[in-house]
Amino acid sequence: MSFHTVLVVGRLGRDPEMRYSPSGDAVTSFSIATDRQYTDSSGQRVKETIWFRVSVWGKQAESCNTYLKKGKMVLVEGRLVCDPTTGGPKIFKRQDGSSGSSFEISANTVRFLSPRTEGEFEPGEAPATPEAGDEDIPF
Repeated sequence: MSFHTVLVVGRLGRDPEMRYSPSGDAVTSFSIATDRQYTDSSGQRVKETIWFRVSVWGKQAESCNTYLKKGKMVLVEGRLVCDPTTGGPKIFKRQDGSSGSSFEISANTVRFLSPRTEGEFEPGEAPATPEAGDEDIPF
């Protein structure tokens, strides 16, 4: 038996889009960007961004569609969906002729990491008062 899982933390690049499968299941799609900054061997700062397309199903899809917006930080845990032709990420040509790739994740869990803003609470839910150090995520 084999198993894989991927864990990605990033910001939404656009608002989520929800639709329904022919069987009536909700599915929400969104993209997230992950950033990495480092100094290369010549001393130059390099910023690297990798985009992931995410699909989430069921009740979680409905919550993502309701509460997530462009720019919000999320943690996504799920499995990579490979291109059946290549066995890797989907490869495409950009308008300028250069090649690009797209990594896709079928999410099992989506955790909302950005603090809620006014108006984002469910009916009857009281806003939580942040504890000291809540902003420090230990990973």
